Amino acid sequence: MERRLAAIVCADVAGYSRMMGVDEAGTHAAFKAHRTAIYPVILNHGGRLVKNTGDGFLLEFPSIVGAIEGAIAMQTAMAERNHHLPADRIMQFRMGIHMGDVMADEEEVFGDDVNIAVRLESVAPPGGVAVSGKACHEAGKRLSVALVDAGPHRFKNIEEPIQVWTWQPVGSDAGTKAASETSAANLPAQYRTAIVGVLPFANLSESADEYFSDGLTEDLIHALSLQSFYRVLGRNATFAFKGKNVSTRLIAREIDATYLVQGSVRRAASKVRVTAELIAPETGQQLWTGRFDRDIGDLFAMQDELTTNLSAAIAAEIYRAEASAPPRANPNSNDLTAWDRFLKGLSYYYLQTKADFDTSIGLFKEAIALDPTLSIARAYLATIQIQGIQFGWIRSTRELWTTAIDLAESSVRLDPRSSFAFQIVAYLHALEGHHEEALDAAKRAVALNPYDMGARGVLGFCYLYTGEHRQAIELLSMAAQRGNSDPRYQWAAVNAFCHYLVGQYDASLSWAREALYVNPNHLQALAIRAAALAQLGRGAEAARAAEALLGNYPGFTVERHLQNFHWKKPEDVAHYRDGLVKAGVPLGRLTQLQSSPKLAADS
Repeated sequence: MERRLAAIVCADVAGYSRMMGVDEAGTHAAFKAHRTAIYPVILNHGGRLVKNTGDGFLLEFPSIVGAIEGAIAMQTAMAERNHHLPADRIMQFRMGIHMGDVMADEEEVFGDDVNIAVRLESVAPPGGVAVSGKACHEAGKRLSVALVDAGPHRFKNIEEPIQVWTWQPVGSDAGTKAASETSAANLPAQYRTAIVGVLPFANLSESADEYFSDGLTEDLIHALSLQSFYRVLGRNATFAFKGKNVSTRLIAREIDATYLVQGSVRRAASKVRVTAELIAPETGQQLWTGRFDRDIGDLFAMQDELTTNLSAAIAAEIYRAEASAPPRANPNSNDLTAWDRFLKGLSYYYLQTKADFDTSIGLFKEAIALDPTLSIARAYLATIQIQGIQFGWIRSTRELWTTAIDLAESSVRLDPRSSFAFQIVAYLHALEGHHEEALDAAKRAVALNPYDMGARGVLGFCYLYTGEHRQAIELLSMAAQRGNSDPRYQWAAVNAFCHYLVGQYDASLSWAREALYVNPNHLQALAIRAAALAQLGRGAEAARAAEALLGNYPGFTVERHLQNFHWKKPEDVAHYRDGLVKAGVPLGRLTQLQSSPKLAADS
């Protein structure tokens, strides 16, 4: 049992029992979606999830300022999400905040000061926060927002009255999203064995305005076609079934579709509700389902947002389904194709262990040997090799680095309309210190597929390297929120560096911890954790973090590590160096390495 000073945030949903009584399944699904969406906000402010409760959660922050500003940022994000919902679907959190001495046992926290935070949550306004007088006084003038004095309150089992200060949002406008026209990627059709059909979304409105449901269907067909992983049938193939009562299995057989997307649109006054599902028609398995409620407002902006959310979710689920699907033989051959080897490699890649990485690399190489023109296999092989270095699973060598660059550049040449190919090129250029080339390639990736959150995250990574950290954090947080299940992107470690460089060490620590949950040996996460702890003045913990880093990588030195960083601003490198030195990481001698001078150091 450990005692420590901490800031506690307790949250629950106002009116949760009533909402569950009306729509149990829908309320639970909405609550989980909101909780997932605001999780990156918690990490950005240095918070840690202690536990989930039935209708809320308990958080711990090392800083009371981080706790209050984090809670306000979460409530601001929730206000934006609720802005699009009909009145009966609005979900508002109440948050109570207090600081004091807590008892910590493993991951749990206990004590009277935790109980006070729980009591404060009960008097917080829906969508707002209630802060104890003690916490408000401690935060002082460091807060960027003003709190309102709500007077003293008495709570059950708390002897003394608690002075309460509150905050409520004044509202915010949701941003709009732009989309650009582009043609589908040119992965050879014989390899895109998965075929996706988007059935016309049913119009369930009393009005006869089918233009919206038809327009949403056409936009979704376009968005999905920008992926180079599968084929998407055009509107003529699927609109023939509009209004017909035909089973999805029969439709799939007639148009030869592996997956079908179907949905409905219901409009009432200024509100619209869209539901959609992705199914494997041969088995009837529902792979994904989603529901989106929006205010109509700017019709085209709202339709773009719905299309982005739908395509991002559906594309990710198709990738996962294909990775685990049995091989589909080439009709012109009895042998497994390069595509089968690639999909098998992808299935191992999703397992995210060192042994599975090794197997995946071998299978990707086999796929390329069978067909040297298979662009997507080259892009994935380059990605997994660099990730293996950064995880500390593969030793960095100049030969390996040169191979990765060649793979990425050849992937773009073979498929110049692939957003993913340009993403890996941008990523490698950034690591090399070719900042303008990196930004150009990343912006090209976004232009090729504005619906791809990975492209926006890679652009954020490039901004990290050019020193534009605020822009980087905005894009990386967006990518982590909407596309955090794709193993191609390691947003947690990158976010840790971004927040460190702007002096937000608690947030950096939270993101580093997130990366280490997935991979306890992650070289970069171990290093940035030690540096962040040192900058926070937590010397003993920083020393232990440095020991953990050196235990995994005995040859690690500061100077050797920093030769791998090509950040544009020297002060960023100096800032990182200062944290590592303070943590007690050996300085070492400045020598010319034989291995690749990139982000990940040799062990």
